[in-house]
Amino acid sequence: MDSSIIADRRRLRRKLGFWRIVAVALIVALGFAFYRFALGEAGTASPHIAHVTISGLIVDDDELLERLKKVETSNQVKAAVISISSPGGTTYGGEKIFNAIRAISAKKPVVSDVRTLAASAGYMIATAGDTIIAGDSSITGSIGVIFQYPQIQPLLDKIGVSLQEIKSSPLKAEPSPFHEASEEAKAMIRNMVVDSYNWFVDLVAERRKLPREEVLKLADGTIYTGRQALQAKLVDTIGGEAEIRAYLQSRGVDADLPMVDWDKKSNTPFLLAGAVSRLVTILGYDDLIRGQDINGILPPKLLLDGLLSVWQVGRD
Repeated sequence: MDSSIIADRRRLRRKLGFWRIVAVALIVALGFAFYRFALGEAGTASPHIAHVTISGLIVDDDELLERLKKVETSNQVKAAVISISSPGGTTYGGEKIFNAIRAISAKKPVVSDVRTLAASAGYMIATAGDTIIAGDSSITGSIGVIFQYPQIQPLLDKIGVSLQEIKSSPLKAEPSPFHEASEEAKAMIRNMVVDSYNWFVDLVAERRKLPREEVLKLADGTIYTGRQALQAKLVDTIGGEAEIRAYLQSRGVDADLPMVDWDKKSNTPFLLAGAVSRLVTILGYDDLIRGQDINGILPPKLLLDGLLSVWQVGRD
């Protein structure tokens, strides 16, 4: 066969391959659009129970706060279930989410659904619900506050680097990672931690209807299983969806109402890239496009800044 004919066929095949990829991408995009309409916005247009999942480290999350505000103001939301899977996070982030959930509770029943882990600021958020339901082996508690900062001066000494500073006052920019904190700096941070801790303890005492002295005994950083937390009166019920439904029914919520996810939608372009990449590989054109690589452009990073209410495995 003539070499020019072979070359023409290869060019034609590449062109066909390109348009096949475009067609697949278009079909996937239309599918996502239909899914979002059918199960997303359209699902919230009739009476339902809103389900919101709060997971991972807790921070000051404007998107989540806006979503909770919409749950609060929606006339179609007759109740809310807040599922929590979090080791905690910033105390301020927990405070903002707590207040947002309390605002929902002022208008409609709210159930706090403790999943595998809801500790520290995760438990703080759970107390905002009208009732707390946990699993037998859920992990919760860890009531407390921590302030951490690195100390890299020993490393700098080893490599022969020093940092000089001129400050307006001794406590400015303290504690510093570049030198040992003074007793005055430690006292300043300690007072701030204790003040935030007292606020956390008072919040738990108020929400759980417990004497402050009793909460102080529980608020030493100890974590509890769901069963232990029930005995300590930190949760109300052991169970799952059946118990959630039973509680909402006791509050006058129709047992037949659907539970609709109000969770943050994933980034469609990234989902689309992943789906197209898999289909392209199946079609045998993975050497033409590497859409899956897009997922590695933005690795997940999280910086916690400020007072923390977080439970960490292997930490005191």
